[in-house]
Amino acid sequence: MPSLKDLKNRINSVKSTQKITKAMKMVAATTLRRAPEAAIAARPYATRMQRVLRSLAAAVPAGDGAPVLLGGTGKDEIHLLVVATAERGLCGGFNSSIVRLARQRIHELQAAGKTVRILCIGRKGRDQLRRTYASLIIDTIEVAGGIRKQGFPLAAKVGERLIAMYAAGEFDVATLFFSEFKSVIAQLPTALQLIPAALDTQAVPADAGPDLGGAIYEYEPEEDEILEALLPRNIAVQIFAALLENAASEEGARMSAMDNATRNAGDMINRLTLVYNRSRQAAITKELIEIISGAEAL
Repeated sequence: MPSLKDLKNRINSVKSTQKITKAMKMVAATTLRRAPEAAIAARPYATRMQRVLRSLAAAVPAGDGAPVLLGGTGKDEIHLLVVATAERGLCGGFNSSIVRLARQRIHELQAAGKTVRILCIGRKGRDQLRRTYASLIIDTIEVAGGIRKQGFPLAAKVGERLIAMYAAGEFDVATLFFSEFKSVIAQLPTALQLIPAALDTQAVPADAGPDLGGAIYEYEPEEDEILEALLPRNIAVQIFAALLENAASEEGARMSAMDNATRNAGDMINRLTLVYNRSRQAAITKELIEIISGAEAL
């Protein structure tokens, strides 16, 4: 049985931890007011970009004339997994859920005889993946200060690197893993194929665009030339939107985790206080019995 001093020290230690988790919850709650707004604001642009590309891709004949970022290399042997996670922990299962989805995809690809390479965005994903897949990790991009501080230039830089690697033949398919923000308590791990662009030309109905009143319109310059300019831009836009989703999901997961930690600390303090009071009462009772016994002996 721990002594009263040990129990008191333990209670004080848990109280200090509770203060930290409560402060982190408040900070996450403050940040969470802005992060989802940025993620939600980026969704229409990314969605509209995909819709425009689908419309253009439907007008471009498949084959040698299609842009390489759209048509692919014709091979499916080397897969690059871009795993985007957080730079910090203490956010519940946010990082683990993304890594779990990536591990599942790695297992499926390796079982099919494919070559897998991993590019990590964020230290936490790298720290988890290198335990079992250290040989597959080619590099880690650290997001110092978060995506809201670095902004779109970071996503553009990552996109340019992917395009350069693709042009050099270092991979055939690139897939981005991130967490889509649903709510404070719900974040959905998501896999998005970036290269070649996964554009389902049958996914958008003909009347999904703006009402043109039956007007006939043409693209200038040609569709393939527009795609050559828009496809690299689309990669950066999708990466930027994914990183914003990650930022909102991270803060939501951190707020929930710190709230649970604060409540758990309170429960532990109550249990330890009860044990402390019982031990203290038992010690006092024992001393009284010893005093009464000594007085009776005299």
